[in-house]
Order: sequence, then C-alpha cells, then structure tokens
Amino acid sequence: ITLSNEGTKTIPDEQKPVVLLCIGCSLITSSVLILLKSVWKACYKSSKLPRKTTAVLFFEFLVSLGAAILTIVAMPHLDIVTNVTILNSVAVLSAILQVVAQCTAKERNRFLLPSITAFILIVLGYVLFLVLYIMKDPSDTKMAIWVGLAVGGSFLVSFNWWESYFRLIGTDSSSDFLKELHSDMTKCQNILHILSSLLRIAVTACVLGAYIPLGQMDWDIVRSIPTRQTRIIAIIIGVQLISSALCHWFALAACKMHALRRCFILPLYLASLAVMVLLVVPVIIHYQDNRTSLNGTQNISFTDYCNVVVDGRNISLNESESSSNVFVDLPSGSAVSWWLGLVLATLHLWYLNLYRIQRTQDLFIRRLYEGAFIEQSLLLNTRFDIQTKHKTKKQDNKTMLYLCATMWHETYDEMLNIIISIFRLDKYRPKIDPNFNDMTFEAHIFFDDAFQGVERTQGRHLNKYAENLVEVFTEVYGIFTNINEKFFKKHQQIPDQTVVRTPYGGRLVITMPHGNNIVVHFKDKELIRHKKRWSQIMYLFYLLGWKLMTKYYQRLQNKEDEQKLKEELKREKQNTYLLALDGDTDFQPAAVMLLIDRLKMYPRVGAACGRIHPTGSGPAVWFQKFEYAVSHWLQKTAEHVFGCVLCSPGCFSLFRAEALMDDNVMKRYSTKSTEASHYIQYDQGEDRWLCTLLMKQGWRVEYNAASDAYTNAPEDFKELYNQRRRWGPSTMANVVDLLGSANIISRKNPSLSKPFMFYQLFNMTSAILAPATICLLIAGSFTFIFKIDGTPALVLAVIPPAIYLGLSFKLKADTQIQIAAVMSIIYAFLMLVVTMSIIGAMAKDKTILTPSSLFVVIMAIIYIITALLHPQEIQLVFHGFLYILCIPSAYLLLTIYSMVNMNNVSWGTRETKPAAGASKSEATKPKTTAQKGRHQLNMEKDFWKELQAKYLQPLVDDKDKQKKMADDLRELRNKINFAFFIMNTLWLVATFTLQFLDATVSITIPVLDLALMDTGRDVEIDPIGFMFILGFALSVLLQFFGMLYHR
Repeated sequence: ITLSNEGTKTIPDEQKPVVLLCIGCSLITSSVLILLKSVWKACYKSSKLPRKTTAVLFFEFLVSLGAAILTIVAMPHLDIVTNVTILNSVAVLSAILQVVAQCTAKERNRFLLPSITAFILIVLGYVLFLVLYIMKDPSDTKMAIWVGLAVGGSFLVSFNWWESYFRLIGTDSSSDFLKELHSDMTKCQNILHILSSLLRIAVTACVLGAYIPLGQMDWDIVRSIPTRQTRIIAIIIGVQLISSALCHWFALAACKMHALRRCFILPLYLASLAVMVLLVVPVIIHYQDNRTSLNGTQNISFTDYCNVVVDGRNISLNESESSSNVFVDLPSGSAVSWWLGLVLATLHLWYLNLYRIQRTQDLFIRRLYEGAFIEQSLLLNTRFDIQTKHKTKKQDNKTMLYLCATMWHETYDEMLNIIISIFRLDKYRPKIDPNFNDMTFEAHIFFDDAFQGVERTQGRHLNKYAENLVEVFTEVYGIFTNINEKFFKKHQQIPDQTVVRTPYGGRLVITMPHGNNIVVHFKDKELIRHKKRWSQIMYLFYLLGWKLMTKYYQRLQNKEDEQKLKEELKREKQNTYLLALDGDTDFQPAAVMLLIDRLKMYPRVGAACGRIHPTGSGPAVWFQKFEYAVSHWLQKTAEHVFGCVLCSPGCFSLFRAEALMDDNVMKRYSTKSTEASHYIQYDQGEDRWLCTLLMKQGWRVEYNAASDAYTNAPEDFKELYNQRRRWGPSTMANVVDLLGSANIISRKNPSLSKPFMFYQLFNMTSAILAPATICLLIAGSFTFIFKIDGTPALVLAVIPPAIYLGLSFKLKADTQIQIAAVMSIIYAFLMLVVTMSIIGAMAKDKTILTPSSLFVVIMAIIYIITALLHPQEIQLVFHGFLYILCIPSAYLLLTIYSMVNMNNVSWGTRETKPAAGASKSEATKPKTTAQKGRHQLNMEKDFWKELQAKYLQPLVDDKDKQKKMADDLRELRNKINFAFFIMNTLWLVATFTLQFLDATVSITIPVLDLALMDTGRDVEIDPIGFMFILGFALSVLLQFFGMLYHR
C-alpha cells in the first residue's frame, strides 16, 4: 500500500497499477485458498445445498467491497501510521454485536462494560481521524473523499465476523428465518464458502478494474514494468502472502497447545505497535542523526531530509509535501483509541477455556484469515460462544475406556508386551490418584480355548498358554511394584486377586498397583463359541450391553425420569470407548490418549486407528516393515484425506460405544456364518468387516499417524503367506460390498462420496490386475536385459506364473508355499539385475528420460520424499530395497496363492496345539465370592447364559454341514478365480494385441541428456510400458498427493 502512495518514489507513478494489482492479489489469496479447500470438501464429502443464501452473500458482498475500497482506493492516500492503526477499527461492529449477544446470553455480562467501552473508543477514533485530516486543509475535497472512503470501508469490513455473534442470537430466536439461516450456516458450510469466495474474488476484481481508469491510470503498464520494480513488488507480495499463511498456521498451533495468551493474544495486540516501531522509528532516528551531523550549521526540515535521501538514489522528488505524508503523522489520539478499542473488544479471549486438543472449527468461526487484516482477523475470528455452560459441562464428562484384548496361542514374550503396556497405562492414569479424574479404564483379556482335559483329574484345567499368562502377571506386577522376588513363592497368588467361575469358563480379576483392574476371561470352547470374532462379540455385549446398559435399565425400573436417563445414556455412550488389541500389542499411554482425543474432537468418528509397526527379525519382517510403512504413509493417509479409512486394524484401534451400539452394527456383527461368502467376509478379516458396518451406518473411520503401536509380524515365509491368504480375499469382499451399495452409502455417510468410491474402484481394479501388471513388468525386464521383442518377452513372462496357477489347484498348500518361495528367490534376482541394469543404462547414456528410467526415478523420488516427511521413520527406506526385490512375490505369487486357497478358512497362524497333561494351576482354582456381591454375580451369570443361548453356543460338529460348506467354499473359489484370472488374461491379451500395432500406437520421444540437450536418439514408449505406468504409477501418484495434503 505504501508503494502505491503518490509520495513513494520507489515505484514511479505510471507503474502504480502493478502495485494495486498486487494489493488485490493479497486480498483474494485467502478467498482462493478457501475456494480450493471447499471445492475439495464438497467433492469428497457430501454437501447440502443451503436454503437461505441471500443474507450470507449480502454480508460477504459488503465485506469484500469494504476491504477493496479501504486498501485499494483509500489507504494509498494516507500515511503509514494511519494505515497501520486504522485496521484496528474493524472491531467496531463486533463491539456492537457483543453488547447485543451479551444481553441475550447472560453468561457474558462481565464483558458488557468492556464491549461498550470498546465501541465508544473506536467511534472516538473515527471522529479524531476525520477531524485530524479534514482540519489540515478544509479545502482539500479529494482528501476528504479518501478519508470518508477509509471510514466507510473499515466499517463495512467489520461485518466480516457477524457469524460469531449471530450463532448466539439466532439459536434462541423465535424467527423461522433466523433459525433456517443458522441451520444453513452450520450444515452447508462448503457450498456457502464456495459461493462467498467467488463473490469476494469478483467484487475485488471489479473494484480494482474500475478504480484504475477512474484514477487516470493505464493497465498497459502491467506488461512493461522494469525488472527492478518487478523484483521489489514480487519480494514484498511474496513475503506478505507467505508470512500471513504462516501466521495463521502458528496461531492455530498456539491455541491448540494452550499457549493462547503469550503466543496468540499478546503478539497480535503488539503487531501494529511493532510495525510502527520497525518502520517509523528508524526513519526518525536517521533524521535526528542527520541534524546532529550538521552541528547546527544548517536548519534542515524533515521534507528536506527526504530530498537528500532520494537524491542519493537518483530520483527526483517533486512534491515535497507528499513525501512527508507518507511518514509524518505520529501515533495520534485516533490510533490509540482504535488500538484500545480492539483490545477491549477481544478482552474475552483472555478467559477462554480450551479443551485438551481443540478443534479448529470450535476455535474460529471462519476457515481462514483476511490477508489485509491478519492480526485483527485472527483476534475477532475467535468464537465468542466458546465459553458457554454447555461446552464446559461437556468437557467435564469423564471418559470410560475399556481395553479389550483377545488371546489364543501367544508366546510368553508376546504376552509380556501387552501386559507391560496395560500396567504402563495404569501408572499413567492411576485410579487411586484424585488428580487424574478425566478418564477411567478397565482392561479385559478374552483368552480363547484356555482349558484342556487332564488325565486322572476331575474337570478341565488351564492349558500351558493360560498358565503362561498368570506367570506374566506375577513378573510384571513385581516389576511395577519393586517387590522382592522372594515375595512371589511358587503357587502364591498375586495380591488383590479374585477368581470366579463363570458360565463360559473362568474369570481372573487382578488389581494393578495404581488401582485399575485387569479382567481375564478364560474361555472353555466346550461351553462357549471360540475364535477371535466371537471373543469380540463377547466383550461387545458384556461391556456395552451388561456393564453400560444394565444400570440404566435398573434405574428405569426404579421409576426415574425416562427423558433424563436417555440424555445421560447418550452422553455416556459418546464418552465410552473400546480399545481393540491383539495379544501381542505393545503401546505407550500417549498413543491411546491421541486416539481418544481424535474421537472426542469429532463426534461422527466411530473408530480411529494408529500407526502399526511390525516387530521381529529376518527378511520376511524387513519386507513387512517397509510394506507397513508405505501402507500407512500413502494408502491410509490417502483414504483419510479423500474419504475415510476402510479398515481400522484390530491390533490397535479405538471404537466409540455409540457407534458400535448403532443399528445393524453389533447385531449384524454377531451374525453366524451360514453361506460360503460369509466365512470369507465375516471371519477372515473381522476388523475390516466391523468397519464396513460402521461406515454403512454413517460413521467415519480415521487414521492418527502419531499414535504408534507395535505388534509381532510373521517371521516365517509360510506364516506370512497364510496370514495374507486371509487378508486378501476378505479385503476384496468388503470393498466389493461397499462398492455394490455406493449410492446408498454416499447419501448416508458424508465421508464416502462418489469420487472417493470411484477412487476405491480404481484401487480395486489395480489390485485385481496386479498379477497381469507384474507380468508386464517382468516382460519389460526381459526386453531390457535380453534385448528381445515385446511379444516373446510377454509370453516368457506369463508361462511361469501360469504353471504355478495350474499346479496350485492340485497341490497342497504347504507345497504351493515351497514352490512360491523358490520362485520368489528367482524373481528377486531378476529384479536385482533389472534395477542395476536400469541404473547402469542411465549412467551410460547420461539420461533419465526413458520410460523405464523415468519410472524408477519417479518412484524413488516419491518414496524418498515420503520418508523425509516422516523423519522418525526415515530409516525404513533401507528396507525398500528388499521390498522392490519382493514385488513379484508379493503381488503375483502371493495373489495367486491367496485366490486359489480362499476356500481354506482356517486361521493359518499360531496353529500349534497345547501339550497334553498340563498340570493343574492352583493359582487359578475357582473360589467362592463374598455374599455381598452374590446377587450381582447371579444376575451376571444369567446374562451370560442368555447371551450364550442366543449368540455364543458352541457350534455343533456336524460332518454333513461341514462337507456341504467345504463344497460351497470350493465352488465360490472357482467362480471368483475364473472371473479374477479372466480379467487378468484380457488385460494381457489387450497388451499382446497392441504389440502388433506398435508402429501406430507407440509414442516416439527424443532422448535428452542430463543437460536437457537432444542426443539425436529417439525412444518409443511401447504398450507394455504404457500399460504398466497406467496401472501402477497413477495409483501411487494419487496416494502421494493425498499424503502431502495429510502431512
């Protein structure tokens, strides 16, 4: 703005339109950003059309008109001090609306006097401002016009934050119009932001386009501005745009870190004062130094001093008065009044009570900032209603967390990991310490198939795995209490231990050192249905059905107010969470708190998962480390950004009780598998199916990259293949289920928009065509290494996997895995040779501009940049070399194995059986409970018996049904495999056919060296390279851009 002043000689007068254009750019930058963000959200989230748009757009028109008039038309004719301080006057309407809002909301009465005082001071500042400028030269009508436009423009800008106060006024209003307008502003933000952003851009462009010719200026100068002036303007506008964006980002961070007063309010108050100190004081100091250097020999005025300065820069200063207008007026009464008015109008910010982690939309009424009024917009944009009684009461709701782990055949060390993690949480949130009252938790471990018959004894006893768990408790309890090892003698019980016989087996209750409980449910498969999904159904109905609902049912029986009970129940369901864990998961308390914060911030998030790190040693684990990293860095973040995460893994995921208790979630999840497809979708990937049910009910599933958990990964090639044999078909079945009802789900779930469903369809197609795509990669390798034509190379590439596919239908699973292991080694050597050959060719030809070289370089750049953006995990990049070598094994052989063996619905991992003849565990011998809790225990036993009868009765060993189901699974396998491999065959045939059209289809491009000079050679992109890049690279690029947005 200073550069556009007539008295500023840095930019000549004829070049002022360029400066004004830059002012316009700074005004509309935030609108452009809001437009892009709103269009993004409107595409990937369901958005409703507003009914009342006129009022909103009218206010947006006034604000954009006022901002353009103030900054483009009026302020260039005022001095710097006035330009800096007049921006504080935009709080005038906020002060008025605060008074109105406080009269309707009596919680705010203590801020009524500061708001009234703020309004009076700002109006006083306007009066002093008008008097100061007009009284200088009453005959100067032009200056009177500029001053009037400045006052009018700043008043119109003050309408920008009307929404913050309207929400208070409109909520309790009896007017239907105000209620509908309030509803539109709440539910239709994306569309309203798109319309208002377009309007603001248009109004700013109109004001700028009209003012240039009216001001006797010419637009043509924009195309011929000298380099020096271009550099000056570009640097200044760049600094302004970047610093404004950074200021907004750091302001959000300061508020969320609870540094509101010292890092948000105070710096913004001092911003305008700092500008005057940094810009005005140095000029005055240099002027005084110049006078001192003359030793009184010459009486030099400030205007003369300006002439001396500009003469030194070879610029003529014709209008002496205009130069003084730029700097002359020191902080006057109007400047002080405006600044004090802004401080008083935002005094309530000092008393804000923030949540532990505050949502941005709960902090600020508008999504972004105002480019010309960055500090004022941040202060005034803060929500005025953030300290209401309802918000405070909601914050006081205590969180109830249930840790739910399932165990089966975990080793001693694996059990040690999860028990130590639970004891850590006990220490982090001690129940016996009154200072930690924000969360209560219980840990429940459901131990599958924990009993066995022992010869020459009565009844059934714990097997060796269950006994290991009891020993783990003894060891960990000693670690966390520093008790002497001699205290734990053989067969001695842990202190504060309760053992109860239950209808499903037995229950062990252990009180940890800091007062929280661990409850171990030992399941007897002869009494209750076993396997992981049924253990999950057990804890869902027990924790949510029995522990959560029973107390409200009893209170209802006691004639308590039904409406009040419903409100309390809804609140408790919202603040009750289940943390699903595997029996070997290792985590820190902070990781759990991050997931809880996520669900607390977003009421429609039904589940959230963390970053899962595989642990172990060996090549299989190294491969999985990079695979998990890429999956979380790219795939999960892309799902989180574009729509929502499709699978929240059962090893470490937090679920909201309200979401799990929604219609058709728990009820449907407890469905018994009666068809062949049920075994694949329901039992092989139970965590993914539960997320599918949540998404169908409109709940969102999210990913928190900072919540780390560690779980043991398969270290053996066979175990890895069996694990993925379960995951692959289950993933495909659930995604097909979602895509099959895409229209209904898109209407019900705002996160699953049609563009996102199309993205999933693209990913699904890429996954289906992965075997054919890898065959194309191998064919390209043959062509590159052995210099053979594409057609025979493709035939050679297809033959080995085709033979493996045929053999897989006849051989046993173990034999298939052995063959796959040998082929994986051969393919790994091939990938190594190809990679080294491509690198060697790039070095030899001194170019990377060939299809194979470009692909390798681009993929490497993507993965390296992704790793750099995850600095704590950057070392995983080194495992990427092994991952590249294993691509044919992972995407070709493993896919064939999982598809051919999808009829095998056994678990495949941890299949070892406990040794017979285990000794009876005296530490877990059932004992009677106290008479005090006998009635409650009997009621609970009745609950378990009813639950067993309805859902968890052990499955009858019916040979005929098992044979029929095996036949049905085999038939389903054959149908799906036929369709799956026919699609891959068609993809390969299409590519094979294109080989004969190479001359007409291929694209010829010149080969450039590293200096981008033509080498005189051409390279043709053949159909194989084109198909491969299209099928794989496009998917990775989409995920990469999603990751960038997420970071």
